[in-house]
Amino acid sequence: MKTPFLLNAISPLFAVLILSFCMLSCTRCSEPPKEPVSDSYKKKLISYSEGRILYNEYSRTNNAILTKYRNGEPDSRWYWFSLEDMEGYINYVKETARKQHLKNPGIRIYMGKYPMNHPKNKMAKPEYAGYQTIFLVPTAQNLKEDSTNVRSRTVTSSSDENKNVTDMAVLNMTNLAPPPKVSTADMP
Repeated sequence: MKTPFLLNAISPLFAVLILSFCMLSCTRCSEPPKEPVSDSYKKKLISYSEGRILYNEYSRTNNAILTKYRNGEPDSRWYWFSLEDMEGYINYVKETARKQHLKNPGIRIYMGKYPMNHPKNKMAKPEYAGYQTIFLVPTAQNLKEDSTNVRSRTVTSSSDENKNVTDMAVLNMTNLAPPPKVSTADMP
């Protein structure tokens, strides 16, 4: 029995349509493309040996004064956040800034010190009481008054172009050293 010409022509076309449908279905299931990350940070990179110069200068000056003030006990020399914590916090700042229509979001790093009676659940470890720490504060571009003369209440004044965003959470709970004591003469 002979197959009609039209049926012979439709079979391959039908197979191509089914294959195309399957391919399109699979591509819709995949992750959406990630937004490109700027490489502007590359202009701000320094070598490890240049970092050592900065560390040694801090050791010779500021840390020497702190150690003397602390009766020979060295203060914190470095602070550590996991990449997961940093990525999560950066995403939190980006997303919150987007929802609040803030421009040029950033993060300012502040120095601080845990009081001796600081709540234990507000430090990465209770033995950090009395040591200096850092904390990260979200910032956004200084907002100008809009046409309705209403100014955003989420931004406080500062001398820099970007202002602190006071209604976003601040990141702390970093690991620091010492304790446990580490050499204050060498950069780890």
